[in-house]
Amino acid sequence: MAFTNQFKSLAAVLKHYQIYYQEADFEIIKTARLNETVRQDIFFTLKEVAYDVSEAAICENLIYPLLKEAWKPYADILAIWSHASIDYDDELTGIPDYVISKRSSLGKIIFDAPLLAVVEAKKDNFSAGWAQCALEMIAMQKINKDLQLPIYGLVSNGEIWEIGMLQNRQYIFYNKRFVIEELDSLFNVLVSLLESCKLQIA
Repeated sequence: MAFTNQFKSLAAVLKHYQIYYQEADFEIIKTARLNETVRQDIFFTLKEVAYDVSEAAICENLIYPLLKEAWKPYADILAIWSHASIDYDDELTGIPDYVISKRSSLGKIIFDAPLLAVVEAKKDNFSAGWAQCALEMIAMQKINKDLQLPIYGLVSNGEIWEIGMLQNRQYIFYNKRFVIEELDSLFNVLVSLLESCKLQIA
């Protein structure tokens, strides 16, 4: 179940929740080398797989393999959740495609706060994707009960990746799009996001 489709754009969500908008450049704070097997698999997928037939196919074939590879060095402190429900209230309830959270000391099956990042796959409509992703980010902020803890959001159609960040009542949209054709750059963006998440809970 998706978050409410009452809002059709990021602007509508931010206006409803009285959140300020600004733009900035994304800063790469950590780099890593993408595993060659993963790289070749991504190239094979782009060439041979009908990955853009649905949002589920985009998730499985392009988003998750890259996200998982970037996450591996952080597996002791961060957890990835696939299609796990987030429930704050009647409006802020739904199932994001992927969520990054702090790894619970109780074990890998425990969904723990703080929630740090959310990834939303959209086949075509980035405007609707950001409306949904922003609602998920707001829900996570409210669940965490910590306005100062940054919440990151990504919307992707598999080929293009966009990034935002919510902190306090400020929403920052990073104005550079990252593309899968520039795979090393994209991978380092994901690594840097996870590094940022790590630093928030260190």
